[in-house]
Amino acid sequence: MKIVSLNLNGVRAAARKGVFEWLAAEPADVYCFQEFRAERADLEKNRIAIPDGFHAYFHSAERKGYAGVAIYARREPDAVLDTLGAAEFDAEGRYLEVRFGTLSVVSLYLPSGSSNPERQASKDRFLEFFPEKLREWAASGRDYAVCGDWNIAHTERDLKNWKSNQKNSGFLPHERAWLDGVIGPWGYTDAWRHLHPDGEGDGYTWWSNRGQAYAKNVGWRIDYQMVTQAMAQRLRTAHVYKQQKFSDHAPLIAEYAD
Repeated sequence: MKIVSLNLNGVRAAARKGVFEWLAAEPADVYCFQEFRAERADLEKNRIAIPDGFHAYFHSAERKGYAGVAIYARREPDAVLDTLGAAEFDAEGRYLEVRFGTLSVVSLYLPSGSSNPERQASKDRFLEFFPEKLREWAASGRDYAVCGDWNIAHTERDLKNWKSNQKNSGFLPHERAWLDGVIGPWGYTDAWRHLHPDGEGDGYTWWSNRGQAYAKNVGWRIDYQMVTQAMAQRLRTAHVYKQQKFSDHAPLIAEYAD
């Protein structure tokens, strides 16, 4: 199975940049999108077609044009879930899960705290709320791939300018310590890092739109596929796709043995 995760930074802009032509040609099974910023009706209104052969599911934010996640799958899932059980985050369209047999694939958009202290406070509430859900999934006996924009760079190897960002949201000590919990006692493996233990710049998935960050590869690795143990054992490849630019994020693609 091949799974793709990508923050679109708005589906309309990404569509104009050819993301759906690429999707139709890329032989993956499941595509997890974040920051979709649209509902199904908006796709029709903007003449954005769901490529033939795909089943598409959406969890949009109550606030129009904000956040939201989506999953496109080549096979119809057995079940679709979109409620975490926390009104603050469910209203922002932060989670969507599809189930195929004993496998669950999740599209996750963790809050960003970079815009102001209020948003950081919301992010911190998510960090407090979400571990119980992660532990519940890991203990369920199901295989999980939790894919998306986690808005945290884990270690110094995961962003170019780590020294100057130690007091910035996305690289705060408590955020990094939180990821220590995800990748360890809570039962998950960072798919890309598992296959590239010494990798640095080739794993960046996000670049600021300022100062030619993309051209200079001054990036952050904040998009992950966090997988449970059985999925980690099936992991075969993981890479970041940079041949085309659809967003300020790049697609993270991982393949797992069937």
